[in-house]
Amino acid sequence: MAGRDYLAYDYPVLGAFWTVMWVFLWVAWIFLIFRVVVDLFRDDRLSGWVKAAWLLCVLVLPYLGVLIYLIARGRGMGEREVRQAESQKAAFDKYIRETAGTTGHSELAELERLSEIRARGDITDEEFQRAKQKILR
Repeated sequence: MAGRDYLAYDYPVLGAFWTVMWVFLWVAWIFLIFRVVVDLFRDDRLSGWVKAAWLLCVLVLPYLGVLIYLIARGRGMGEREVRQAESQKAAFDKYIRETAGTTGHSELAELERLSEIRARGDITDEEFQRAKQKILR
């Protein structure tokens, strides 16, 4: 057994920690580059030539290019991200309203429809009162 080396002694815990840390930093770096590129193409105020110059700077000199981009346009990145999120939320809300069929219906129209259903005898007075309370809330 004198000639055997055990893996635990060849690769200590601190070495595993450093490996995990470097992998994490590498993934974070790739994520940051993608965020910069996505933000660059999301901005409508920049012309195509300026976007091409920024992209070239980020791809040719990645560390310096990303650092300069974050310093020069970092605040705008956050503002554009908020606008994008608000736009997506508004589109989603509009889609939900259209899908649910509630656009253009007022409370009065809903109450009239509910009253007609009760008059036909499809629902009881108790069900009518519960549905009416839901509409009026």
